[in-house]
Amino acid sequence: MTNTRKTPATATAAEPDTTASTAPTEAAETPLTVVGPPLRHGQKPETVTLAHHLRIGNEEYRPGQTAIVSPEYARQLRRNGYIARG
Repeated sequence: MTNTRKTPATATAAEPDTTASTAPTEAAETPLTVVGPPLRHGQKPETVTLAHHLRIGNEEYRPGQTAIVSPEYARQLRRNGYIARG
C-alpha cells in the first residue's frame, strides 16, 4: 500500500490568513461542572451559595461554598432551605 500524503500549500502574500479572522469571536467557554442532576436541553446552569453543609454525589460542600446546579435542583434546594439568602 502506498502512502499518498498531501502536503499543504504554503500561504502566499496574495492569500490572507483566514484562520484567525474568520474564527468565531466568542470566548471559548470551558465546560462547567454541574453537580446533582444533569441539565435538560436548553437549560442554563445556576450558581448557588449554600447555607448548610451538603453532600452532593461524592463531594462535600460547606456553608458559604458555591455550586453550579440545574435550575430544577436549585429550586429544590431553595425549598429545603439549603441555599443562602441574598
